[in-house]
Amino acid sequence: MTDRKRLKLKEDFEYYAKNCLSIKTKSGKTEPFILNKAQRYIHEKLEEQKKLTGKVRAIVLKGRQQGCSTYLEGRFTHKTTFNKGLQAFILTHEEDATKNIFSMAKRYYDNLPQFVKPEIKASNDKSLHYSKLDSGYRVGTAGNKSVGRSMTNQLFHGSEVAFWPNAQEHAKGILQTVADECGTEIVLESTANGVGGFYHEQWKMAEAGLSEYQAIFVPWFWQDEYRKTLPDDFALSKEELELKEHYSLDDEQVYWRRIKIADLSAGGFDGSKAFKQEYPMNAAEAFQVSGGEGLIGADAVLRARKAQCNPQGKLIVGVDPSRGGDRFSVIKRMGRKAYSKENYTGSQCDKLGKNVAICKRVLDTVCPIAGKRPDMMFIDSGGGADIVDRLHELGYENRVKAISFGASALNPDKYTNKRNEMWGEMGLWFNDENLEVDIPDDDAIQADVCASPYERDSLDRKVLWRKEKIKKELGFSPDDGDALALTFAEPVVSTNQQPLPNRPMRRA
Repeated sequence: MTDRKRLKLKEDFEYYAKNCLSIKTKSGKTEPFILNKAQRYIHEKLEEQKKLTGKVRAIVLKGRQQGCSTYLEGRFTHKTTFNKGLQAFILTHEEDATKNIFSMAKRYYDNLPQFVKPEIKASNDKSLHYSKLDSGYRVGTAGNKSVGRSMTNQLFHGSEVAFWPNAQEHAKGILQTVADECGTEIVLESTANGVGGFYHEQWKMAEAGLSEYQAIFVPWFWQDEYRKTLPDDFALSKEELELKEHYSLDDEQVYWRRIKIADLSAGGFDGSKAFKQEYPMNAAEAFQVSGGEGLIGADAVLRARKAQCNPQGKLIVGVDPSRGGDRFSVIKRMGRKAYSKENYTGSQCDKLGKNVAICKRVLDTVCPIAGKRPDMMFIDSGGGADIVDRLHELGYENRVKAISFGASALNPDKYTNKRNEMWGEMGLWFNDENLEVDIPDDDAIQADVCASPYERDSLDRKVLWRKEKIKKELGFSPDDGDALALTFAEPVVSTNQQPLPNRPMRRA
């Protein structure tokens, strides 16, 4: 083998996989490993992050049997057989999965061409160790709380993390065996397993930019094999037609989905809900709210994500300030169109002056869609009373108002407080089937808006879960949802396009 070819094998994983790795297909055949669309996408995202930061920290949300583990075991085989001193560890959710993962890694090694096959010093049913390279490959099962705590690893793959029985313990144990250094990699992947718990919390943090992990989502319809031959009498339902148009599906994919939902409905289960968890089309639907439906359903939000409405009426801005590590969320709405969602985290909004500057910029900017500056900005007083005070000092008292979520509702016969009223009116806005609404095509805002479970009081009024309960039960704070709900705080009856105030900003 020439030095040029060996260098290409070392530096180009796709080339290496096709020429050196063998996989067993779903039909039982052994074939060269050629990356599918999902695997290639994950690979590109990891390589981009590695180039940018020098290391990999990623959390992957995907459907069943899309080849994520196949890719990661190939990636780690590539790294450990070409580099000295690299230890890879794979932690799975159950013993059978551990055996399957190690069998895959062992198959990779056994079928390597001799010119890239390092000598093994030791091998058993859970580890490989390459003698001259001093590199290795080990696997373990999450049922053991202390597994791997005493190790030092450079590469870590957490498999089906949402199903780990001792996830918090492993976060404090095995995950800490990977140093925060260049060249190290941690990838946590899983199908969803409801809301709350370690994996869901980590996903929401990554999605919001609140951790060093990047969130990578892989939809089921990227798999070429997830299609089924159509019967002669095939016809699309209204829901299927909407999904086909929104996600650019073909009829064979839609029919595969229909049959899979029927299979998952056996035994009286909710097949549609199970399908969304096992084969998600977007990240928001993978994590489903427990405890019943919310004020706003996923179907209504999906319709709003693909709709296109002309902005009409007053330009209203909702601002949900950051509290305790949450996002600082800003969104605009004109009539039936919500747009220009902005999120800020960490040091972007850690001081009053920065928060005021964000709001001042929005207030001073002539919106290209609206052709004017905002008519009104509603800010949650729970975390933004000081922001409102400062903006009033700067001359925006007629266009900025603090809203207390616990204040009395304008319609107390229907709503218990202002928060329930804002969300209730937003729910009516979304759920009106006679009029389209238009929101950003964004998974995060869908997840937040759908995080609206409620109970009923003695007067049969809908009472949303308290925000603290939502954070505890669902594992995240619906900041984007609260920002959009704030645009329904009060009627805005008059525009106020006064000249911009000419008052200096002061440090806060």
